[in-house]
Amino acid sequence: MKKSIEDISVNGKRVIVRCDFNVPMDEENNITEDMRIVSAIPTIKYLIDHQSKVILMSHLGRPKGNVEPRFSLAPVAKRLSELLGKEVYFSDDDTVVGDKTRKAVEGMKAGDVILLQNLRFRKEETKNEPSFSKELASLADIYVNDAFGSSHRVHCSTFGIADYIPAVSGFLLKKELDILESALENPERPLTVILGGAKVGDKISAIENLINKADTIIIGGGMAYTFLNAKGFNTGQSLVEEDKIDFARSLLQQAKEKGVKVLLPIDVCVTKEFKNDTEFKCIKVDKIQDDEMGMDMGEETIKLFTDEIARSRTIIWNGPMGVFEMPNFAKGTREIARALTENAGVTIIGGGDSGAAVQQMGFAEKMTHISTGGGATLEFLKGKDLPGVAILEDM
Repeated sequence: MKKSIEDISVNGKRVIVRCDFNVPMDEENNITEDMRIVSAIPTIKYLIDHQSKVILMSHLGRPKGNVEPRFSLAPVAKRLSELLGKEVYFSDDDTVVGDKTRKAVEGMKAGDVILLQNLRFRKEETKNEPSFSKELASLADIYVNDAFGSSHRVHCSTFGIADYIPAVSGFLLKKELDILESALENPERPLTVILGGAKVGDKISAIENLINKADTIIIGGGMAYTFLNAKGFNTGQSLVEEDKIDFARSLLQQAKEKGVKVLLPIDVCVTKEFKNDTEFKCIKVDKIQDDEMGMDMGEETIKLFTDEIARSRTIIWNGPMGVFEMPNFAKGTREIARALTENAGVTIIGGGDSGAAVQQMGFAEKMTHISTGGGATLEFLKGKDLPGVAILEDM
């Protein structure tokens, strides 16, 4: 059990908070979806109410250590000001912790909020170089990690900074961990885990771990074709990781030995070109031709999967069921999302593409929880410690 901001005194202290404000923006730098900003508000308000001097930090995009104006956090400061009903001062300092920032922090009054410039404008951030960790720590008395979506990274702002000042969790990070731990360690059963997305390699460790915890594992999306290939089906031009076929075969055998049900597609929608406006047909998986590629699951698979979901009491979903970015191949993902909204049990969406799909399709409000971090959720499903959590103070 890790300490949170409620377990220490933050009154009057300078508190630096790692948030995850890596939000999507359009070409005019308008924020198009602000769930991650909204999710950070409870922690920020708590600190304001306790007269802390609040210093917020985050990354945005991948500027790779270069100063790129299109990745400025200025729009985030504006949106935060609107949500909090008070000004959030944006320290437009390309060095992140330069004279401008230091002067602004020195002038803070109790309850003030400052947002630093994009952490990844400094190349040291992703390399976890102590010099930058020290610079960040020098601004504050306490460090709060509230960025679940970045907690699997060993960066200065998620890991290194804890070497220099006391480190605790914020409300969002605590909520994410509590929900996922409960779902995996003490779920209401049956527990069904749905895994999709493109690559088996990203999820092999997760499946190995989940075989010991889940009652059913549903495998869809691009990664399903490696498993179908492992079972001897011709997968044509579908995405198959040749070097993972033996792993897939082994995982299926392990699941069988442990009595864990693994469901794979029984029919799929195939095309001869990877694009939306092309002819497609839905066929049984044993009918895929050499020049065809799977793009989505078919009606029989949708029924198979959704019937299993209806029987489940706890469901964790990570990864889309097809090429959902293309309207013609979004049906499988949409129907899985719809089935989750109709389930009265616990429904957890593991962020990333599945989280984006649920938001895009208008199902978000009907889910128990949508994680703010796809990569971090996946690491958690693998049973791995998250570095940004491991460095927090123990109770």
